[in-house]
Amino acid sequence: MAHILENREYTGCLVNFKTEKVSYKVKQSKENPVEKQAIFENHHEAIIDRETWERVQELRKQRKRPNRYDEVGLFSGILFCADCGSVMYQQRYQTDKRRQDCYICGSYKKRTADCTAHFIRTDLLTAGVTENLRKVTSYAAKHEARFMKLLTEQTEDGGKRRNATKKKELEAAEKRIAELSAIFKRLYEDSVTGRISDERFTELSADYEAEQKELKEKAAALQSELSKTLEATANAEKFMKVVRKYTSFEELTPTLLREFVEKIVIHESEALDGKRRGKLRRQEIEIYYSFVGKVELPD
Repeated sequence: MAHILENREYTGCLVNFKTEKVSYKVKQSKENPVEKQAIFENHHEAIIDRETWERVQELRKQRKRPNRYDEVGLFSGILFCADCGSVMYQQRYQTDKRRQDCYICGSYKKRTADCTAHFIRTDLLTAGVTENLRKVTSYAAKHEARFMKLLTEQTEDGGKRRNATKKKELEAAEKRIAELSAIFKRLYEDSVTGRISDERFTELSADYEAEQKELKEKAAALQSELSKTLEATANAEKFMKVVRKYTSFEELTPTLLREFVEKIVIHESEALDGKRRGKLRRQEIEIYYSFVGKVELPD
């Protein structure tokens, strides 16, 4: 089954050099890494679209083996400590009266780094994530156009007005680069025909070259920023496809969670009453959704 899910040829690609012989003395072949393979896209009709295939690969990377409780935790593999970045592990404490299921920082558990527990109960985490997910999907389903605009504007430089300014700056930079190329050509011709001295040619060309280099760097940066905005719009649409797939849900399942969420970051809890072990505590949970990252809905 695994090789079927990983088969790129179902997306319409022809893949050559998938394996190679280690030696002519050995009959068995070893699998080549992707960078050594020759991949030709749109070679034949696709059975599944490229986007779905890539999403399956992402979900497969998140798969986890059963833990010591012979089960795969709901948040296994996508829960991380905010301070040290370690994966958080499922922990279970059981007494005669009750059983408590929680997650704690991997570095704290293994004592591999100086970090705190970042203890969070599984039931409270599930409730918090479910509530946030319902809010986001409900808002997205009811106000799709507004939600798409919100996502693109929440990414860096996503506003239309700022993008329009960047496009004008890019056009001006590209125009000036072309002008400088024409000036270089005229200067060279003047130098060859003797209209200007070699010293004057060297002096002028150095100034123009410096200006052109600076403009090319600026144009590359502007182009990169504009490309990010286009990518943000495409990612927002990808997220909306997942929202449309799950218009409503009864409970948080591993499949649903991994479709919607890329990772969850857990901060250490803080006492609200000023006491180190005070009963009133606050704990921040950051949810990074697939394709779009953190989503901040309007009040």
